[in-house]
Amino acid sequence: MKIHIHFIKKITFVVAAATVLFSCQEMDRPELGNYPQDANAVGGPLKFYVPFDDTTIDPVKFAVDNIRAKFPTDNPLTATEGISGKGVKGGIPKKFIAYPSANDFAVTASSMTVAFWSKHGVPTQTEFAFALTSDNWAKASMFGLFEGSATNAVVKIFVDEQGTGDHWFEWVGVPGTAVIFDNQWHHLAFVYDQATSVMTFYIDGVVKGTNTWANHGPIKFNAAKINGFRLGGSGNPDEGWMNSWSGSLDNFRLYNTPLSSAEVTTLLTEKK
Repeated sequence: MKIHIHFIKKITFVVAAATVLFSCQEMDRPELGNYPQDANAVGGPLKFYVPFDDTTIDPVKFAVDNIRAKFPTDNPLTATEGISGKGVKGGIPKKFIAYPSANDFAVTASSMTVAFWSKHGVPTQTEFAFALTSDNWAKASMFGLFEGSATNAVVKIFVDEQGTGDHWFEWVGVPGTAVIFDNQWHHLAFVYDQATSVMTFYIDGVVKGTNTWANHGPIKFNAAKINGFRLGGSGNPDEGWMNSWSGSLDNFRLYNTPLSSAEVTTLLTEKK
């Protein structure tokens, strides 16, 4: 009986000591509200983001944001010096970074912003910076197409809603746009606002032109048909004119909201 009582006292002492230690730890730990909030939180307007800053030599892990973007299923491209940290270099025919999706961008983007840093020389062919892949003629519900010369740039954003029609937002030979082919880093942003049905094209924070989808309002992607997302390539590389990106890319972003001019400028000045 004495041994049993001694054992109980010993257990009671251990529990009490543990309680005191836990209480001390609770006092030292800050309240939950004191922790910094995630700058790219789930459910926020930034739906897809690739900064290319992972230091791993694994190409699949390299081309991913460690907060929101899924790991790519394929990445044959190589790391390069970006506008801030690392970027990615294209230039391999029919090659690109392939992702299983762009998260819930297509489901939520009635308005949208596509923003990224680009470094590109004068193209010798039609090239695609990105593509939201699908099953239509272009194998894409959205893509960014670039071509032209050192004095005459051609920039097109294609959007296909599969059911309600499609639209080409085009800027052809607009003054000041050919600078994107001077082989220097430039920040590009394409902002569509459902309230006005207008897409605004920015280069280095400056509006270079607008394009209106007359009275269209919210974009309605057919999300059920979308089957992936590509950086540095088209939806259908087997088509002879749908060539992969030969320049460099950095800090690629998709938002489901129209960024203001001030917000676009912040991405530029902070090299985001």
